[in-house]
Amino acid sequence: MKKLPKRIGYFFTIIIVVYLLLLIPDTTGKVPAADTGKNPFAWNTDERWQQMENLFKEAREMSEEKLDSIIAVHRHIAENDLLLIKGKNPGAADSIWINTQNNFFVLASLIAVRPSELNWLSVFYNMIRNEVKLQSQHWDMNDVVARNRVYTMLYGMRAAIEEVMLQITSTKYSAAMKVKNERSATASTKIFGIDVHSGDLLVSRGGAEVSALISRGNDYPGNFSHIALIYVDEETKQPYLIEAHIEKGVAVASVEQYESDKKLRFMVMRPRADLPAMIADSMLPQKAARFMFEAANRNHFPYDFKMNFNDTTEMFCSEVASYAYLKKGIQLWKYPSHISSPGVVNWLHSFGVENFVTQMPADLEYDPQLSVVAEWRDPETLYKDHIDNAVMDALLEKANAGEEIDYNIWQLPLVRIIKGYCMIKNLFGKIGMIPEGMSATRALKNQTFVAMHLQVKNKTIKLAETFFKEQGYKPPYWQLVKFAEESSAIK
Repeated sequence: MKKLPKRIGYFFTIIIVVYLLLLIPDTTGKVPAADTGKNPFAWNTDERWQQMENLFKEAREMSEEKLDSIIAVHRHIAENDLLLIKGKNPGAADSIWINTQNNFFVLASLIAVRPSELNWLSVFYNMIRNEVKLQSQHWDMNDVVARNRVYTMLYGMRAAIEEVMLQITSTKYSAAMKVKNERSATASTKIFGIDVHSGDLLVSRGGAEVSALISRGNDYPGNFSHIALIYVDEETKQPYLIEAHIEKGVAVASVEQYESDKKLRFMVMRPRADLPAMIADSMLPQKAARFMFEAANRNHFPYDFKMNFNDTTEMFCSEVASYAYLKKGIQLWKYPSHISSPGVVNWLHSFGVENFVTQMPADLEYDPQLSVVAEWRDPETLYKDHIDNAVMDALLEKANAGEEIDYNIWQLPLVRIIKGYCMIKNLFGKIGMIPEGMSATRALKNQTFVAMHLQVKNKTIKLAETFFKEQGYKPPYWQLVKFAEESSAIK
């Protein structure tokens, strides 16, 4: 009987030793310097945003006759500017673009009080968007002036129109917006009521916290975090979505599975029919999609946390699309994405990213080779998107101020055991609780990150609700950012 306590002692000694061994931190490499040679874009126009909000409040107090008269004047200016743009094919530095954008911001502030004008504003925005895409074919997108111009026109004017959409509660509008009817010879199907073709790129925004980091952690903060390539079988007409997921790597999903996966918004993009490669072979998108579909079914591609688009043994979501099209003669992201802010680099490195000149999903919108075919968003998911973005912008300010993502080291031994079990599941083709390629330490850091985002988000939502009760309208994005900054400062 005396041996039993001794054995128990040995057992607990072994447990303690194993626990202590599992507590040893990972040997992480040095965080890369943010030496992309670029500078993150900054609006630096807080005064303008406040002017827009003040104009909106003034419009709420105007008589209908006065408001309609002012809107009519600015509509006339907008339509004349569009004619000028079409007639002179201005360069990226031409002041006509700034005039058009500024006038659009004024119109958005006014039309937010006049729901009947939303359809005109949407149609006009699409005409400007298509014109920017057309003109930018002749611009050097490596030039910062050209890159900034495309971004401010496409992203900035979208942001303005979305502020209008969020203020309108009396009139329902369609979640699906058609933008351009770009010709396609490939097989088609419908997603969220939108006609899409084989080879189309579905650029979306997921509801997870890491989706906000991907969309905002970029030199040009955007609205999108994920890309899927659609393939429609020529014979069976069965549609499939080819995607790279953090949890399982490159995988093929049905339309039903794609639609059931939470989307806050998405956009359909398609290669221009007048590209030389498309003129030579109008079925090129079909071939690119089929190539990737067959590759995904034939091989296992783990998720590429490093975001290295030069190594195709592992793939992240943008790489799925770029690899497929590159194999068939079209190079997407000719002008790669840059991540230059030291804090953003540090946080992304915490999750395994090692390449900061890469291919970010949101930047695909600015590729002159692609047309925006349609966009989908509804009021509920759009407001969530804006709140998530505002929270992420505030958190990234803290990252750039030097705050790091920590983790509970005492949980590390247990999570490492769980990771070991997940690795065994991965060997048999199963999906584990911790994604393939993600270490236990990074899983814990992700847990911390999610908790940070949720904490700030909940406080931001409360401040936004108070604002609505006091002011009678939803806080615009710049107010949400202020609330998120205030919430992130509260311990």
